[in-house]
Amino acid sequence: MEYKLDNKEYYDNRELSWLRFNYRVLEEAIDEHNPLLERFKFLAITSSNLDEFFMVRVGGLKDQVKMNYHEPENKTKMTPGEQLENISELNRENCDAQYKIYHDLKDELENYGIYFRRPEDLPEKFMDETERIFDTEIFPSLTPLGIDAYRPFPKLMNKKINIFVDLSNELGEQTAIVQLPTIIKRFYTFHDGPKTYVVLSEDIIVKNVEKLFKGYNIDRTFAFRITRNADLTIHEEGAQDLLIEIERFLKERTKGAAVRLEIDISTNPTINGSFLREELSLGEEDVYKFDGPLDLTFLFEFVSNLKQKYPKLIYQPFEPQAPKFLGTDNVYERSLKEDVFFHHPFESFKPIVDFVKEAAEDPDVLAIKQTLYRVSSDSPIIGALKEAAENGKQVSVLVELKARFDEENNVHWAKELEDAGCHVIYGMNYLKTHSKITLVIKRVKNKLVRFVHLGTGNYNDSTAKQYTDMGIITTEPEIGDDAINFFNYLSGYSLKPVYNSLHVAPFEIRDLFDDHIDKEIEYHKEHGNGYIFAKMNSLTDKKIIDKLLIASQEGIKIDLVIRGICCVKAGIPGVSENIRVISVVGRFLEHTRIYYFHHNGQDKMFLSSADMMTRNMIKRVEILFPVNDPKIIEELKSINELYLIDNKKARYQKPDGTYAYVDNDHKPISAQEELMRRALKVNREQIEEKENYLLTKIRNRFKKSN
Repeated sequence: MEYKLDNKEYYDNRELSWLRFNYRVLEEAIDEHNPLLERFKFLAITSSNLDEFFMVRVGGLKDQVKMNYHEPENKTKMTPGEQLENISELNRENCDAQYKIYHDLKDELENYGIYFRRPEDLPEKFMDETERIFDTEIFPSLTPLGIDAYRPFPKLMNKKINIFVDLSNELGEQTAIVQLPTIIKRFYTFHDGPKTYVVLSEDIIVKNVEKLFKGYNIDRTFAFRITRNADLTIHEEGAQDLLIEIERFLKERTKGAAVRLEIDISTNPTINGSFLREELSLGEEDVYKFDGPLDLTFLFEFVSNLKQKYPKLIYQPFEPQAPKFLGTDNVYERSLKEDVFFHHPFESFKPIVDFVKEAAEDPDVLAIKQTLYRVSSDSPIIGALKEAAENGKQVSVLVELKARFDEENNVHWAKELEDAGCHVIYGMNYLKTHSKITLVIKRVKNKLVRFVHLGTGNYNDSTAKQYTDMGIITTEPEIGDDAINFFNYLSGYSLKPVYNSLHVAPFEIRDLFDDHIDKEIEYHKEHGNGYIFAKMNSLTDKKIIDKLLIASQEGIKIDLVIRGICCVKAGIPGVSENIRVISVVGRFLEHTRIYYFHHNGQDKMFLSSADMMTRNMIKRVEILFPVNDPKIIEELKSINELYLIDNKKARYQKPDGTYAYVDNDHKPISAQEELMRRALKVNREQIEEKENYLLTKIRNRFKKSN
């Protein structure tokens, strides 16, 4: 059979697919199923996402153009320059929608007595108060920066808001910049009975800016913001100590070239930013003009400040429940009998923290080994690892210093762990260690048992409440052997091990996908029941995409649940008509990676820290691990099915690469809401079962005493 492959119409560009994902996040700000303040948060998430996109992806493409690199990418055949043109066009559409939504939500907020205002539009009684705030809280921290022959254009900080000032006196015209210091608040609130007024700091500065330039007339002011290229290279080769090299790199990152200029034109639509463009060496395509405040990430804090007063305008609180496969049992005792499955944030992350904490205190534990990629700012896991080392246990921790935008945090933790006596590894040369694995070696009845936790997400107790992730704790001997070999490979010098059950990138995970798709094709040719399910964050690897296209053309049904980037176009007749792509964007950030191959009923199920991305499978140390317990396999199949019938938060991909909300025959259902409901139901049943057990015990004792 001759397969239809390598036509650029069958693929989507990675960057444009990401922008479509960010638009799906933006759509959550429109969705009236979401409480009003949560919709503001989705605006903030969209802005935060876009900052990182420009710092990394756009920054990298601009570097390629500067170096005269014009090779087309391997799917849609677009050159770096063509990608930048398309990014600019699509992103402007997104940004126009973003600010329209912002103004609509702001108007809706007034129904609840919350008003965004400039200082001059406040009730008169607050005008003196804004001037007092400027004089006492803001003015002392401001530094006006004149620009002339003796005062060159300043090196402005990445992502910080600045006020551009045109001024004049009898000697002529001048230009200055005032940067908003990090230490001042981004906004101030004023309360007038049931009404709350919100005023942005940049507006207070503009209102009082003449106090910084006495003797001058203020001709024009506007806020602007620049984004700098953060896609810089860490020079691993020849580095004596990677920790020192990372610290140097962090200083360099703040000095990257400007890649985007944002201008607030809400008070003057004629502003073009030509002077700034020239000084920053940017083109017109790099300038974004907005009718509204810059850097909408301030809305995170805005929502946080109001949620106590307006609890009905945020999501109803959800407390992660006791895990279905653990209940109230001790994780060590339960995992000696069977594998224990966890599904966060529907189920609590606390047992994972306790898994490490208990190991730190247990005299029967000899060693703890763990990989850390991103951890919370006050991580209890770090505290437990330090305690374990202080208790004389062998503690080995791989802290990935190259975790993008977490480098500084991880340098801090690496030093703390070393000071506590842990053996700390910084990662591997030219590879990021993105795997999520913990190994505890414990003496149980005079035998050493290896307890292994494997997960799809980070050991981060904070994000575990916001991201959907899965994990398993097992004492399966082959996985225990693999875990020991894995850590020895990371910490010492040896050839890459041959693993029994685990599949470890680079290369092995992609090889496994390749083999299992081939096997699924063979089973389908014989039995006609081929089926593949995969859930991940992003799909970009062309080799795997082409294998999926071949499987589709062989008649195999393929369901892909992909939150973000998807570089294959689904539903093209004769090409990908058997592929369905679903994207779920909701209350929690979808982060689980699940891979399933039907294999004529053999049910090969895997969980992983890796997406089907080239960088994950070739440039990172990742782990894909099998799910062997039939009960857990059935649980996963049930969860997978939920995402496929979701018709509240799911979008499906159309053959042109755009997305539309799923409209099916099922009653209204959100996978995330249903999983919360199920977790609460299981927890109630576990409590009732425990209460009945205790009641029966008491009754039996009472009978015996009589």
